[in-house]
Amino acid sequence: MNKLKRMLCYALIVSILLLPGVSVKAASASAVGLDAAEVEAFLDTIIGQQMDEFNIPNLTVSVVYNGEILLAKGYGYADYENRKPVDPKKSLFRIGSTAKLFTWTAIMQLVEQGKLDLDTDVNQYLDFEIPNVIEYKQGGTEAEPITIRHLMSHTPGFEDYMMEVFSLSEDSLIPLEQYVREHRPVRVFAPGEVSAYSNYGVSLAGYIVEAVSGVPFVQYVEENIYQPLGMEYSTFRQPIPESLADNMSKPYRYVDGEFVEAKFEFVSEPAGSMSSSAEDMAKFMLAYLQGGQLDEASILKEETVHNMFAEQYTHHPRLDGMAHGFIKSTFNNRETFHHPGGTLLYDTGLFLVPEEDVGFFISQSGGNFLVNMEIFQGFMDRYFPSEEVVAPEPAAGMETRSLEFVGEYYQNRRSFTTMDALLSLMIGVVQVEADDEGYLLVSHLGETSRFVEVEPGVYQNLREGRSNDHGGAFSSIVFGTDSLGKSMLMTDGPMSYSRASWYETSGLTLLMLLSSALFIIGSLFYWGIKGLVVKIRKKNVQGLELQNGSILAKRTAVFQGLLTLIFVGGFLAGSEPDPVYGLPAAAFTPPSTLTSLIDLIVPYAMVFVTLAVLTFAVIAWIKGNWKLAGRIHYTFFALFSAALSWIFYFWNVI
Repeated sequence: MNKLKRMLCYALIVSILLLPGVSVKAASASAVGLDAAEVEAFLDTIIGQQMDEFNIPNLTVSVVYNGEILLAKGYGYADYENRKPVDPKKSLFRIGSTAKLFTWTAIMQLVEQGKLDLDTDVNQYLDFEIPNVIEYKQGGTEAEPITIRHLMSHTPGFEDYMMEVFSLSEDSLIPLEQYVREHRPVRVFAPGEVSAYSNYGVSLAGYIVEAVSGVPFVQYVEENIYQPLGMEYSTFRQPIPESLADNMSKPYRYVDGEFVEAKFEFVSEPAGSMSSSAEDMAKFMLAYLQGGQLDEASILKEETVHNMFAEQYTHHPRLDGMAHGFIKSTFNNRETFHHPGGTLLYDTGLFLVPEEDVGFFISQSGGNFLVNMEIFQGFMDRYFPSEEVVAPEPAAGMETRSLEFVGEYYQNRRSFTTMDALLSLMIGVVQVEADDEGYLLVSHLGETSRFVEVEPGVYQNLREGRSNDHGGAFSSIVFGTDSLGKSMLMTDGPMSYSRASWYETSGLTLLMLLSSALFIIGSLFYWGIKGLVVKIRKKNVQGLELQNGSILAKRTAVFQGLLTLIFVGGFLAGSEPDPVYGLPAAAFTPPSTLTSLIDLIVPYAMVFVTLAVLTFAVIAWIKGNWKLAGRIHYTFFALFSAALSWIFYFWNVI
């Protein structure tokens, strides 16, 4: 149950608080086409607006152009208590999933050396086996092997777990080899068919680097990427090594009028444990924009970089898909290769626009990815504007065809077999409706956009500007079918969404959950009050109940009510989100032994008691226990108990 509390409350991670700061130094070089001083003035304005509006405590940014670092600057304080300003050269920020680009760079280095092949079964490189079967629903159906190419495009077909991704305790860290063995997700989709962002897939790739190279993953990156590029202020190591510890910027959240410091977050290394500075990330961007070269150093061949910028997977030609580790997107009609990254406190974005020879890196604590997207989009609008796009006219019959796609869609980056499945009710849900003219009204990440059909099953967003989305502009959506036979909504980047059946929609599930809990607990209080009144009036109804055989049934129902009260009370007590981390402490703090025991026992006890209550309800009608109203009440009590038990079973609580 504790895990259920954590999962249901994980949806409260809408920590859109973004905190203030002060600018520091700028390291700039002249460049044709973009003026360093003008770019700095522009970014000072737009970043300052964001920091003032959302209370961002610290932020760092770097811009590269035409082979040089055009700008590297820090804003705010890396340490508020000591008024230590952000240094773009030395101040480290946690870059989250942006670190995945280093994992893919390491992979491609080994491909260049002939030690890896992108299309070979990953089991050839592992010292344990990933079964080549679909393990969900299809019960061991044979599947194609997973390849590194699948891992790079986020199409290996693994389910994904969103809970317990981060921890505040160093004790939670386990060796990478142990992690990939003991935390392997279930295979739910055929590989290469469904985009579903996978942290485990990247961790597996990192372990392949370790296994093939013969050195630990973090050491490999240090020796083969950091050192050649001169990245002296970067590390995957957790906690931060002593030599860099004083350079680590502190994360903050603005709470009750002041900045509150957060603790260091621990995460699987290849998937997102890296910390880096703006200038170090500028060197990384320059290397990619210059065919793998930086000064005299080389981390990749030019041909390899060219291949990494090539799109290797997309659900449809109209959609931007995945390059080799980079997310391909379109900003102002220009191909952009990027990767966001986020922890509980830090948010990062790296953007490369090869055709303009531009790279843009931004990282901050206390906010979310939308701030980074807003700033980068503002930069593109200022220096690389796009022409206005004319909205297409709707095709005849659109109003009929659009009805086929109406429904609730859950992201495929989710758990199907564990308690984490409940998160799909609240995180990443896409609602699709159709208006009278056949336009689709698509609600996604707090926005509702209007889409027009451009060809059967393909719709274009009519919203001006970009819409909220991690993977791309959300400018087009395409409908198809996933490998489980469900209707699927596909969009840019490494995400897709499958339509929920009527019995698994969030509205029905939450209605059943709420109504069942209220009826059962309400019945408990009703019986308690009634019993108290009877006792006060000194009426003796026990003999009648014994004669009818109903006293055991009533006591069983009362026990069920008490179990439900414990369950709901425990959930409410543990649901208060931490004001700094944005979710309940139980989501990143190990539960006590007693709490774990209660969490294990209560849901199973409720299901067991439900069977007894259902049996007593049938007996009540056969034997005529109680008056008619009493039998009807008890029957509804049993049905609501059954509904609660079904929810526990369907969403893997038990």
